Amino acid sequence: MLIHLSCSHLFASVHSSGFYSFLSRSRPISCYRSLTVCQNASSVSHGQPARSSEPTVCGNDPTASLVTHSPPTSAYLHLPFCRKRCYYCDFPVIALGTSGPSPDDDPRISNYAQLLCKEIESTPSYMEPLPLQTVFFGGGTPSLTPPRTLRIIIQTLSSKFGLMPDVEMSMEIDPGTFDANSLRQFIQLGVNRLSLGVQAFQDEALRLCGRSHGLKEVYEAIDIIRASNVENWSLDLISSLPHQTAEDWKKNLEQAIQAQPSHISVYDLQIEEGTKFGNVYQAGEFPLPSEYKSAELYRMAHEMLTGSGYVHYEISNYCKEGFECKHNLTYWKNQPYYGFGLGSTSYVGGVRFTRPRRMRKYAEFIEGLADGESENGLVLEHNDDDALRKERAMDIVMLSLRLARGLDIDCFAREFGWSLVLEICRAFQPYVESGHVTPLDEERRVVNVEEFLKFCSTENGRESHFLARKCGLIKFFRLSDPDGFLLSNEIISTAFKEYPLALTIGSAAAT
Repeated sequence: MLIHLSCSHLFASVHSSGFYSFLSRSRPISCYRSLTVCQNASSVSHGQPARSSEPTVCGNDPTASLVTHSPPTSAYLHLPFCRKRCYYCDFPVIALGTSGPSPDDDPRISNYAQLLCKEIESTPSYMEPLPLQTVFFGGGTPSLTPPRTLRIIIQTLSSKFGLMPDVEMSMEIDPGTFDANSLRQFIQLGVNRLSLGVQAFQDEALRLCGRSHGLKEVYEAIDIIRASNVENWSLDLISSLPHQTAEDWKKNLEQAIQAQPSHISVYDLQIEEGTKFGNVYQAGEFPLPSEYKSAELYRMAHEMLTGSGYVHYEISNYCKEGFECKHNLTYWKNQPYYGFGLGSTSYVGGVRFTRPRRMRKYAEFIEGLADGESENGLVLEHNDDDALRKERAMDIVMLSLRLARGLDIDCFAREFGWSLVLEICRAFQPYVESGHVTPLDEERRVVNVEEFLKFCSTENGRESHFLARKCGLIKFFRLSDPDGFLLSNEIISTAFKEYPLALTIGSAAAT
């Protein structure tokens, strides 16, 4: 069984084998910025929550294009400073320590903020820029940033692109790194969505993870948030930690539910090479839980959270109705976005580009960008060759199936043709028969296996197009919840391993 639970670094490209494999990561989707991708390689309020229906990669507009060349309306900003590096973390962070200057006076933070603002100001405009609809401050621990420094960054962002009046502005915050006064100042600057990195409700578990806070700070942080009247906030938990028992995990979920956040993210621990955990632990071996036990923890989370009124709208994310993270939906819908800061990734003009992960190289990059000499600036011309189209098709299937809504077949076929849809359906056939993949009609009713097999038996894309469109046979594919989500790695990789998109990908009219 291949378990995929978490949501950051959405995927690693495995172009040589013709498919993508998911990476289970113990950080939220905002960390998609850290994906190491070369140029031209295709590979994340006080009550202003998203109120739209469940999303698809194409959005809810049936005429929407799968690949948009419009300017991004989302921006991720990486604030890399932490008090210490957690033992599971392989993200580009800078540990400030506990004995140096306070964050308010630390020149490392102010100097980095200057670089970040210079990057924003020097970023080439892609077409006519549009005001930003979502902004996400991730890290690192963004709540260590002095409010006066954050003000300068927000002003720079607003001057360059503009901000919509109802912009969703999210910030990751860690217990023990903010108080009521600093949180109030963040809110006054426009932050209206908070993501609290709790991870566990046991002191020993937090200590084993190398977290800089204890349980006392967790409860204090929750109290501060609830007193601030911020309605739109998320709480993060990590499952499959060292020595974690089912009873521990149940208590974590109970405490999270009791805190009453509008959103809960549940990530499975991933052991990364080069981290402290990577040096001492092997995935699936004691003291880490087995793959089977990790799956049981995932099922427990699904049962308890959905039973408490949370909607399981994405593999690793649950929310109260209407409180999906709009910024993260940008990634899952494969829409363009800006990324600014150390190790961050942009997706502009159909191309992803990642900045250097080391400070010296990042500073050199920014100086070159400001002087117009950097060869690694944003790629503004979309190269729509066949290889990129194939990679994009893989992206779209993978990203769509993270969502409860699933893959919109019509939308996908308009870009890539019904012949490819038919090949993917045939690859999914064993999982439809086992109940891990669910085909749905245009009314989102389950298509029975016999009707699905009839669709798979069509001889070509034109015939499958007729059955799907004229007979309303298949409109969506989604993974079953929770068992299909648990097998997402295997299901996706099988589709593109068995059918590595060797066929010509063209328009629906051509197939």
